[in-house]
Amino acid sequence: MASLYVKDANVNEMAEELARQRGITKTAAVRLALVNELRGNDRRTAREKIDDFLKRNPPPADFGPAPDKAFYDKLWDDAD
Repeated sequence: MASLYVKDANVNEMAEELARQRGITKTAAVRLALVNELRGNDRRTAREKIDDFLKRNPPPADFGPAPDKAFYDKLWDDAD
């Protein structure tokens, strides 16, 4: 198997160091760094990320009856 050639000596050293730290190949280290960098460049706001998450993972349509005083009283065995 051919090894990954990186022209820039500093970049090559960083890739080798990450590979050593993680116990992976240099190619896998470069892939990991790129994936993490691309994931970190998500410029969406928190609200946009939450909206996207909820689109992909919608909550159940019915949560049952809304909790009221009687519900909490029963929960806490409070006869008030």
